[in-house]
Amino acid sequence: MIHHINFRVIAHATEDLSGVDSALDFFLAPCLSPKDNLTDLKETIETEGHFNNPIHIQTAVLKKKGACSKFVQFFKENISEDDLEILREQMPERLDDDLNFYMRFSKQAAAAGKLKFTESSDAIFVRVKIETYPKSWEKAGPIVEELFGCK
Repeated sequence: MIHHINFRVIAHATEDLSGVDSALDFFLAPCLSPKDNLTDLKETIETEGHFNNPIHIQTAVLKKKGACSKFVQFFKENISEDDLEILREQMPERLDDDLNFYMRFSKQAAAAGKLKFTESSDAIFVRVKIETYPKSWEKAGPIVEELFGCK
């Protein structure tokens, strides 16, 4: 079972903030019910990088069970077979001892309406918190495999 899903994306000074925003919306919009507001989900923090360049960090959290289920469905409908194979191979390394399952997706692909894994740090970071009782990596692994098609 999923407890919540965190999204984080960084917009550097050289990037169009609206493009980064639409890339994040690509992930969030399919997960919302008609009464939910996309803007209410997102939070933006402004900070500075090297040489005092402005950086915007956008975050969002899906907490509702229905929204988390919709994300899983969105993932299954949009992930390529090649990326799914990568996920199958890397699943044990992507699930930490606190039962967080980590994925990175290309910002550029998301802005173009495509779901694509990346190893780049210039990405949309997704952290899926898995819930088991009692807390157990051995129980969380099969849950991740079932939810995200890693079997």
